Amino acid sequence: MHQPDEVILSILNTIKELNQLNDIDMILDRILTEARRLANADAGSIFLTQGNSLVFNQVQNDRLYGKAGNRAVQYTNLTVPCTNASIVGHAALCGEIIAIDDAYNLPSHLPCTFNASFDKEFSYRTASILAIPLHSFNNQIVGVMQLINAQDENQQPIPFSKKIQTYLQLFSNNAAVVIERGIMNRELILRMVKMSELHDPKETGAHAQRVGAYSAEIFRRWALRYNMGSQELKSRHDMIRLAAMLHDVGKVGIADVILKKPGRLDSTEFAKVKQHTTLGARLFANTTSDLDRMSMEIALHHHEKWDGSGYPGTLDLASDERTPHLPPLKGDKIPLEARITALADVYDALSTTRVYKEVWDDEDIYAEILASAGKHFDPELVDIFFEITDVLKAIRRRYQ
Repeated sequence: MHQPDEVILSILNTIKELNQLNDIDMILDRILTEARRLANADAGSIFLTQGNSLVFNQVQNDRLYGKAGNRAVQYTNLTVPCTNASIVGHAALCGEIIAIDDAYNLPSHLPCTFNASFDKEFSYRTASILAIPLHSFNNQIVGVMQLINAQDENQQPIPFSKKIQTYLQLFSNNAAVVIERGIMNRELILRMVKMSELHDPKETGAHAQRVGAYSAEIFRRWALRYNMGSQELKSRHDMIRLAAMLHDVGKVGIADVILKKPGRLDSTEFAKVKQHTTLGARLFANTTSDLDRMSMEIALHHHEKWDGSGYPGTLDLASDERTPHLPPLKGDKIPLEARITALADVYDALSTTRVYKEVWDDEDIYAEILASAGKHFDPELVDIFFEITDVLKAIRRRYQ
């Protein structure tokens, strides 16, 4: 059994580690993992506040999904009204921890009810519940974390003890501030994408969210294939989720008349469009962080092709020269994250409606990507792509 000061020290160290993460999804995953560890809880979820609703953002359930989790379920579309009808809604409204020892026998003073549909669908048994409102420094509710089934040493459900509730309140109060920062980071990225959208209607926030999420999931599976260390995996996964969203940010420097042209571009116009790679990379040329460096590499190289027929190749970003003269990169000379983003970007283009094309059927998309292995795309990444099509479809549904 931990001594109290050891638990508090562990919480403070976790908050320090959380402050090194940038993306809200990674932050929420880490927060939920740590909260469940503190309480030895079998499952949990996090909802974030959006207007008068709570939006589902993270779930873990060891009994159903195992320690690795079900990645597809992370992108489930679920919204709960901030009302007293639900347990998480009531926690958000009253701003206090709600502790329930038996979900099927709620205390009479609670105005909410327990929704047993999940238990019935998956043959799960919810017993104890702890709903924790996440307060920011200015006492705003940024979300609600719900933990399910605290467990004893034999992995049997037990109530959440008062001591555990105290530790979790300390942890969640600090974690909420990190969540706010993660949300702000995502919003800043989406505002940069919005600037691109003013020039190019294809560059929407939903497109950026999908490409970022696709890229992060492809990277995650690649990293697990090579047994990458946990810290490096989390760090690079965190960065690619944001950096891939900015792959086309250089289009802010391309004239509207070209980007909004309804017909095919001529060779001169296409040459100008190709400059968005170098223009985007120059936004991050004075790198101050690993995230800047990855954003620069993705912006510059996401149109390179495995067989060397892409663009723009290597060039001096400090130069004012906009037209690269060096040959394109090929094979594994292309940075890994750029190769991943290239695949994610094309997949999104094929699977969504554009002004110049209808959405493709999944069979046609898969046939095109398979045919492009070894030509446009890294063949190994194509293999990985086909391992996680269920996750990719879930992402597509989440960010319509």
